Amino acid sequence: MILESVCVGPFQVNCYILACEENTEAIIIDPGDQEKKIRQALSRHKLKPAFIINTHAHFDHIGCDDKFGVPVYIHEDDLALLKDPQLNLSNWLDSSYASRSLIKTLKDHEKIELGKMQLEVIHTPGHTPGGICLLLIKPVSKILFSGDTLFRFGVGRTDFPLANEGLLMKSIKDRLFALSDDTTVYPGHGPSTTIAEEKKSNPFLT
Repeated sequence: MILESVCVGPFQVNCYILACEENTEAIIIDPGDQEKKIRQALSRHKLKPAFIINTHAHFDHIGCDDKFGVPVYIHEDDLALLKDPQLNLSNWLDSSYASRSLIKTLKDHEKIELGKMQLEVIHTPGHTPGGICLLLIKPVSKILFSGDTLFRFGVGRTDFPLANEGLLMKSIKDRLFALSDDTTVYPGHGPSTTIAEEKKSNPFLT
């Protein structure tokens, strides 16, 4: 399986590229900026984008959604943010972005498939109402893409419009900490971690 992280934009977002093997189709998670850099990663593996998944609809994660000409998956509770520059924070950055792509909404526990790959949607509201994490089930397991819900020794900000600190903490403790301790966590910013490490040492959660 191909799993490549591409750090993009001034906010250093981790954009992830997933594919079963070279010369196939790929899933792009959170293409927030630097289309050229993402395309270079795709080209290295001879991959064609099949669709995009946004872990949430803040501008630093969605800024290149419209650049690849493929459908965009987002949780139904973040659809309004994807279409509203004020809510997705692009207005705060002297920009004004509203997605023009074909949007497909997601629900909690929904499965997303491409070839032999399967991801499960875990709804983790708090940073945004429709924030999600993506648990890779096939072809390997115990890999979680956590967006801006959980970081290494950190959690998502809750001082933005529609954020909710109590919901975020509940999402992490009830949904993410229920996963196997040896689950590797690939966050929306910063280095990877594990569920065990965050249970033990995350200062926001211990």
